[in-house]
Amino acid sequence: MASSINHHASDQEFTVSQNGYVGELAYSKPQQGIIDFTHTYVDEGLRGQGVAEELARAGLTYAKEQQLKVRTSCEFMDSFVRRHPEYNELLDGDR
Repeated sequence: MASSINHHASDQEFTVSQNGYVGELAYSKPQQGIIDFTHTYVDEGLRGQGVAEELARAGLTYAKEQQLKVRTSCEFMDSFVRRHPEYNELLDGDR
């Protein structure tokens, strides 16, 4: 599994770095109370190790803690949320 995930609020992203490889989950806040996960990227050297899923969980945990409704412009995040119905309560109607 990945090393610890860092949240860079000023850059609107969650990142992880391990063995010289990086992964990121980018987001925007298009309006008050909404977080839109816009892009997920994982270097090839980290793929297949669950890094994207860890980033997704970190982002969704942040959204829940901050009482934000979630939009999933990113295809990976949309697919992840569809496979994990425990996150349905976080979804914005306009996702």
